[in-house]
Amino acid sequence: MIFKIPSLLTPEELEQITSKLAKSEFIDGKLTAGWHAKLVKNNQQLSRQDNTYEVLKSLLQTALERNPLFQVAVRPKVVHSVLFSRYTPGMAYGRHTDNALMGGSSFLRSDVSFTVFLNSPAAYEGGELVIEGADSETTYKLEAGTALFYPSTTLHRVDPVTSGERLVIVGWVESLVRDASQREILFDLETVRRSLFAQSGKSDEFDLLSKSVANLLRRWVE
Repeated sequence: MIFKIPSLLTPEELEQITSKLAKSEFIDGKLTAGWHAKLVKNNQQLSRQDNTYEVLKSLLQTALERNPLFQVAVRPKVVHSVLFSRYTPGMAYGRHTDNALMGGSSFLRSDVSFTVFLNSPAAYEGGELVIEGADSETTYKLEAGTALFYPSTTLHRVDPVTSGERLVIVGWVESLVRDASQREILFDLETVRRSLFAQSGKSDEFDLLSKSVANLLRRWVE
């Protein structure tokens, strides 16, 4: 399931992040890529040794934790490997798939990938995030503060930036529910459950649906 969360970050948070990034040290993005992704990765990333890294990462995690759609759709266990990335003219990230395991010896699984756009689409030319399907491609270039979530299993790329600067946060989530189709079933059922409650309150039908959601979670959560 691919979905967007508009305004994941507030304007104040966006301002805080972008102003700190403007004064921070960036390093070669190849340093955090897998051996095959290094061949096609050409961007810059905020150094994890930079004093602002943990501050900005904590700000993002707070934004994710308070968002009910993220919590219900992703069922996060751990948000990890967060990167603050910058693309200037000529930079791109060619076709690749994300590593299944990240975090060094921690072996954190990547189930869901996300990109949070930090500047306006008008601030740069090119730089679209392109996600491949079985027989099609979908292009994303979203408003500042909007987050896009997609399965880590996809092939995707960032097209070359031709002018301006593209600033994004990228990261990964190990979900409590490993299988994407199971997460989608749970999301659909939860959506219906909340709608039913809004219409009829705590009815017999709501109780039965709640029981099914709880029992599926017991079966599928790792």
